[in-house]
Amino acid sequence: MKTIALIYSHNSGKSAKVAVKIQELLSKHYKVEEINIETCNFDVFQLYDQYILSVPTWFDGELPNYWDEILPSLRKLEFSGKNFAFFGLGDQKNYPENFCDALGILALFFESRGGKIIGKTSTEGYFFESSKALKNNLFYGLLLDQENQARLTEERLNNWVELLEKEIA
Repeated sequence: MKTIALIYSHNSGKSAKVAVKIQELLSKHYKVEEINIETCNFDVFQLYDQYILSVPTWFDGELPNYWDEILPSLRKLEFSGKNFAFFGLGDQKNYPENFCDALGILALFFESRGGKIIGKTSTEGYFFESSKALKNNLFYGLLLDQENQARLTEERLNNWVELLEKEIA
């Protein structure tokens, strides 16, 4: 049975709720190990071949501090042969010019070091001006807007997990 590292902040309430749901859905077919990014170290990124990373966008498109703190040490690593899926929360109404930018910043970081990005999703149903999480008309992962589109979260989440199950090598 494949093991997936599900890395998120256990202190970020909305992201943690989504992560728990992802773990519940995926645990039917995979072993999912939940890891708190706030206490995570460099070694975790050498142990697995499958990663799901949570990255809410802070302020005007910034990475949360816990990602900013670990990324410098990860610059030394190569991620070829590893799959990375991303989910992030953002507010497209109040921050339409940088909707879920942090997810895009993180995805580009791992992609630039050889990681394969899986779980890309459609922009259909979203209303924003720009996003660093966007490439070739697809989002780098699952973007959720709990502030303005909470009623769509469950369906988007279920569809995304089904997509991941097909793409996990």
